[in-house]
Amino acid sequence: MGFPKMSEAMRVARLEPPSGELSMVLDTDTYNEIDDQFALTYALLSRPRLRLEAVYAAPFHNDRSSGPADGMEKSYAEILRVLERLGRRVAPSPEGFVFRGSREYLRAADVPVESDAARDLVRRARARPESGAPLYVAAIGAITNVASAILMDPGIIERIVIVWLGGNALYWPSTSEFNLGQDLHASRLVFDCGVPLVQIPCFPVTTHLTTTLPEMREHVKGRGEIGDYLYSIFADYVAPRPGESKVIWDIAAIAYLLEPAWVPTDLVHSPILTDARTWSADRSRHLIRSARFIDRDAVFRDLFAKLAAPKKP
Repeated sequence: MGFPKMSEAMRVARLEPPSGELSMVLDTDTYNEIDDQFALTYALLSRPRLRLEAVYAAPFHNDRSSGPADGMEKSYAEILRVLERLGRRVAPSPEGFVFRGSREYLRAADVPVESDAARDLVRRARARPESGAPLYVAAIGAITNVASAILMDPGIIERIVIVWLGGNALYWPSTSEFNLGQDLHASRLVFDCGVPLVQIPCFPVTTHLTTTLPEMREHVKGRGEIGDYLYSIFADYVAPRPGESKVIWDIAAIAYLLEPAWVPTDLVHSPILTDARTWSADRSRHLIRSARFIDRDAVFRDLFAKLAAPKKP
């Protein structure tokens, strides 16, 4: 599979931290845990800075699903539940805003998984002016849908910027992390193909995004139907023990798009993802951005403020 030879200058320009209003899509395994619901809510409450054009249901497989297809369908249904609680009725059908994604992971490195989500991403990316502002693809699950879209139309890498919460820091001894580990072919593709990529590592970056049941009770519960829903799923998930906290990982991708200073990044050479789920280095490879820290307090302060005074999403 051949990919466009984007110049390093163009790639680095695309990787400049975003500012002003921007267009984005969100690729999310929404039912996998409880953090995607917060991320979807955060994105929708962040207009006009973020114009969320579409939401894609990503596959996942853990103890909350019987397989990738079931995980994708459960995520699709959860997206609709979140939208309903935000007062955003997707009627008479969700077509045009919420799209079903892949029903399986990539079986081979060069064979896409066809889905409504992948096709919509190709269409939206192609609709962007080649020299205009890119479409930001915030991905907070297995990267199958996005990788499939690139395989279907490699030229879209010149029109998008991927912000992916996946893998661990490039100096971490292992990158055996849930999002990256589910689909090794897709994960490797986004590091290899040359697409402008902002990687937000799990360990030790998004692990800072912890919160507690008392904090949720104080700042989320009672903030409308969506606040009560987010509080309820948090309370169901987290044991009410002294000192117990929970990471809300996926809001990191939204936070980077809102205020890059909260998620400082470095330009680094794209790593090589090995079969052993470790990183290997090659300084001749193209550049990506990788986050090194996240300002936990600033991110939660902003999220809580938006829940307290929500705008119509």
